[in-house]
Amino acid sequence: MTLRLTDLTVKRGQCPVVDGVSLNVGAGECVGLIGPNGAGKTTLMRAALGLLPHDGTSSLAALPADERARTVAWLPQARQIAWPVTVEVLVALGRLPHLPAGSRLQPADQAAVDAALARMGLESLRHRTATQLSGGEQARVLIARALAQDTPLLMADEPIAGLDPAAQLATLQTFRALADEGRSVLVSLHDLGLAARLCTRLVLMDRGRIVTDGAPQEVLTPGRLAQVFHLRAEVHQTASGLLIEPLGVLT
Repeated sequence: MTLRLTDLTVKRGQCPVVDGVSLNVGAGECVGLIGPNGAGKTTLMRAALGLLPHDGTSSLAALPADERARTVAWLPQARQIAWPVTVEVLVALGRLPHLPAGSRLQPADQAAVDAALARMGLESLRHRTATQLSGGEQARVLIARALAQDTPLLMADEPIAGLDPAAQLATLQTFRALADEGRSVLVSLHDLGLAARLCTRLVLMDRGRIVTDGAPQEVLTPGRLAQVFHLRAEVHQTASGLLIEPLGVLT
């Protein structure tokens, strides 16, 4: 699955929040969408999904709603679990786009649910009530629901916010594994170190536009960190990938 955005523009009044963005995300890519707060990352993703009015084109927004639900799994920033259902039942909701109305889970659906629970380390919580879990555990359950949807494209908006360091790393390793299996992943992140080490490509946004798009070592340079993030930092190449060392804030 390739996500194609061409001259995508979203305005708030007369002000463009996303300004003429063109972007492709292909199979086998784990693309990190990075940038400071207010750069337009969330707006870009929501417009690409057809959730916001926009100018330009999105290959996703052009799809009928039912086909879109079988094509992309969407994990928004908001993490609200409204009903006191079990973790397994909540994760199984990810299978709804694949089921005829009123039908029950088939063996293939249950296998997708089981695989998602395993990938997020949630097997022991399978029968727990989701609303009684900690905030970090609930976040992992919602990620598992998106994984159970088993789509060729996954889009996630700050999925590791609020997770402990081990869960952050495990989640992004899972996303990278999906890309290595041939799927497409677009994920917005604020942790530049994890983005640099686990994304195949980074897209840096600022003020609604793409500043640069490329390999992590090409995007995360000290000069660009200063220009866009107002951050004085050193960038080191290590055996585990790029290491970003913040040293101070530029005023």
